[in-house]
Amino acid sequence: MKSATGTILIIALSGFLMGFDGSLFTGAVLFVKGQFGLGEMQLGWTVSSHTLSATLSIFMAGLLADRVGRRTVLRIAALTFALSAVVAACATSFAMLIVARLLSGLGVGFVLVAAPMYIAELSPPALRGRMVTITQLFIVLGIFLASASNLLVIRFEQLSQDNWRWMLGIGVVPALIYLFATLFVPESPRWHAMHGRMEAARRILARVRGASAADREIAEVCASLGRDTRQEDARLEDLWAPELRRVLIIGLVVGVVQQITGINSVLAYATMIFTQASGAADGIEVSFVQTLFITLVNVVFTVFALLLIDRAGRRPLMLFGTAGIAISLAVTTLGFHLSGGAVHSTWVLAGLLGFVASFALSLGPGMWVLFSEIFPNRVRGLAISCVGVVNSTVCFLAQLVFPWQMQHLGGARTFLIYTVFAVLGLALLARILPETRGRSLEELEESLVRHS
Repeated sequence: MKSATGTILIIALSGFLMGFDGSLFTGAVLFVKGQFGLGEMQLGWTVSSHTLSATLSIFMAGLLADRVGRRTVLRIAALTFALSAVVAACATSFAMLIVARLLSGLGVGFVLVAAPMYIAELSPPALRGRMVTITQLFIVLGIFLASASNLLVIRFEQLSQDNWRWMLGIGVVPALIYLFATLFVPESPRWHAMHGRMEAARRILARVRGASAADREIAEVCASLGRDTRQEDARLEDLWAPELRRVLIIGLVVGVVQQITGINSVLAYATMIFTQASGAADGIEVSFVQTLFITLVNVVFTVFALLLIDRAGRRPLMLFGTAGIAISLAVTTLGFHLSGGAVHSTWVLAGLLGFVASFALSLGPGMWVLFSEIFPNRVRGLAISCVGVVNSTVCFLAQLVFPWQMQHLGGARTFLIYTVFAVLGLALLARILPETRGRSLEELEESLVRHS
């Protein structure tokens, strides 16, 4: 089990890489806007282009992960993150900056699909939720350290002339470190089994769980694959088979609800939100400190999710957290409605802290745990890609229009819209969410798919 934990930790570090690289732009956005003279929609495009390419790569990642392996896809992600950091730091035009953002987004999609798949396929059922959540923990750690890095750059006067270049360029360091770390992990045993390499799969499982457990698990995987007579690669039309409709609908609803409440808009534009809420009276540095506080709360409550997800279960945690999201967004709406003083900006801060905490406890890690569990072995990569594309598309649209919403609708109306979406999402999740805790992937396939 120690060997499995070490391997899972290395794979989960891809989440740190993704969170760190993606969040460096949160601090740079204020300076990039002035550097290139960007309007509201241009600013929205600069931020959301990252999500657009992530949407495309999410769709490709599942197919690639099934064809060339989960580990190989993560190595490709590390290379794209390194390249994007170099291009961003050297950007001399708006177009060049967009290219860097698109490259970074490709890496995000690869990590979001390949890392949870690998970890779910290697983890024992009793710890699978916790193990998959480790990736989310590393993501939020990366976000937190990116915010800390941005704050340090702000405080170094020597870097003030090109501070945004330093903010973005530092992303090359963790990318190269992670690429080196992947040299020390094997490929997923279930991927080997899917390609008929049973001996390689058994050898890896025996090393991480012991010979008897490996034999038992290989027998379950073989039985699962043997029940499906279609041995060719999964195709899009396979996802519309009657027996898969239930899990596909669950995946689509969870994917939409996770992003339609605006979490990635809040994280991407946090410094801008706090500047607007306080009327810029406290200066830019204070907005960076408040953003750092938001990301710290994100880390703390992701740790709580890590500890609770295999004890409390997926369904209770996600329902409780979504209710908290709705309440917190309502508080944020009230804070903007009463804006005009420090007390009211404090309401905005309190509401956003509650929002991020509730998300980190539930939909943040819970969605990817659920995605890695509910789909059958043969179509898992393709299915996660498809629902991930929907999730990322909603994120792209939310980030694209957010600066326009804040400028023309105001903070109160913008967050009221998110509050309504959260309430509707809670009602839907209460109706359709299953509990998947403590069951093997093959048992879940039997109950959620074959009995549908």
